[in-house]
Amino acid sequence: MHNSGRLNPDKPVNRLRGSLPRVGIRPAIDGRLGGVRESLEKQTMEMAKTAARIITENLRHYNGMPVECIIADRCIGGIAEAAMADEKFKRQGAEVSLTVTPSWCYGSETMDMDPFTPKAVWGFNGTEMPGAVYLAAVLAAHNQKGLPAFGIYGHNVQDSGDRTVPADVRTKIIRFTKAALAAATIRGKSYLSMGSVSMGIAGSIVNEDFFQDYLGMRNEYVDMSEFIRRIDNGIYDPDEYKKALAWVKENCREGPDDNPPEKQRSGEQKFKDWEFVVKMALIARDLMVGNSRLEETGYGEEALGHNAIAAGFQGQRQWTDYLPNGDFMEAILNTSFDWNGIRQPYILATENDSLNGVSMLFGHLLTGTAQIFSDVRTYWSPEAIKRVTGIQPSGPAEGGIIHLINSGPTALDGTGQQTIEGKPAIKPYWEVTPEEARKCLDATLWRPADTGYFHGGGYSTDFLTKGGMPVTMSRINLIKGLGPVLQIAEGCTVELPDEIH
Repeated sequence: MHNSGRLNPDKPVNRLRGSLPRVGIRPAIDGRLGGVRESLEKQTMEMAKTAARIITENLRHYNGMPVECIIADRCIGGIAEAAMADEKFKRQGAEVSLTVTPSWCYGSETMDMDPFTPKAVWGFNGTEMPGAVYLAAVLAAHNQKGLPAFGIYGHNVQDSGDRTVPADVRTKIIRFTKAALAAATIRGKSYLSMGSVSMGIAGSIVNEDFFQDYLGMRNEYVDMSEFIRRIDNGIYDPDEYKKALAWVKENCREGPDDNPPEKQRSGEQKFKDWEFVVKMALIARDLMVGNSRLEETGYGEEALGHNAIAAGFQGQRQWTDYLPNGDFMEAILNTSFDWNGIRQPYILATENDSLNGVSMLFGHLLTGTAQIFSDVRTYWSPEAIKRVTGIQPSGPAEGGIIHLINSGPTALDGTGQQTIEGKPAIKPYWEVTPEEARKCLDATLWRPADTGYFHGGGYSTDFLTKGGMPVTMSRINLIKGLGPVLQIAEGCTVELPDEIH
């Protein structure tokens, strides 16, 4: 399926080319006929069906579509039945595998050998039922063969006839599947580099070895001049442009211009800036995922897009010294709504920081939520806060605070105007309501860009995030001789007294 960006949360679509990965469930069994296998058939297949229910009832793909499971037609007692399962999975698009068993099985004969399939094994931990023994043995076989696999078993031993699934096992199944689907989803998709290296930032030096060898992704490139070509030649949907511009005029409140009077752009320039940045947003989206409307206007090649699951825009400085910045484009595309209503966010990294883009992509694939791109500017220790403001921070801020800020491209979901159980949150896009989208817009000002930094003008978001919202920050770095390293920090947003602001 393909879509030009018009998405409905009630009817999510796969806007990228390629089918969504399915989960293959592999019921493994002791293959000895004559009493052993026969006694295990029903329980083993029940485990497979239970695993499938857990997955389908608790998970959606990152775009909101349901996750589908494929169960092998028969239990796998040896290589022939393993091959039968492999054939079915390949035919039906199962790109993640979960092997389940309550019993001992012949490890190297029943295991999943596909080196490209994320895999896990759930071995039932029960009295007189050596599923956990098989788990340990087959994981050793995976390690020996260089095939990574995740082990799943319950913390507590269950009675052999107990068919319930402990909470810790359910959690492990869900977490593995969520991560495995993310890994399978990005394989073969593109990171689209719009421009090149921004201001010497290492993350915007696109490392093809990382993308291709580690993530299994493609790298696509366009020069920023492609935006000018499309604007000058009208290579965008003119009807959607009119709709988008009217929506922006009605919903995007322009904030005060803090530039010195001599550096402020005229009213006419600011109006033209709005027209320009709206076109930039349409064009960036079309470059990523294509737009069938372009073919109708004679641009069949441009209509295809680059099948990009994530992208980055260089901007500074070769662009922003001359033309309006990319802040509106980046903010609105990363947000879970626009002039077409509630829709899946796009992942677009500021300054073409591809490593931040991948971090954002991981977050979106795992949660279905919009992602915030912000700089960690400063750490304010409790002592520094008290020295500057005279206030001793307490509560969540008693250990100090981290100041996140950027020039404006953070998704509007970051305002904290959405709620889960009454508390500020960033929700999966399919759970965002029109009222919450309105609140996010109302909480945001669009400030004329600082023309000292951005000579070409543009607009940047200005909002204060509500306190009490859970936050997970992540960043990927590449270490020479070691490879990619993922940093993760968890915390929450803090509402500070006016005196500290």
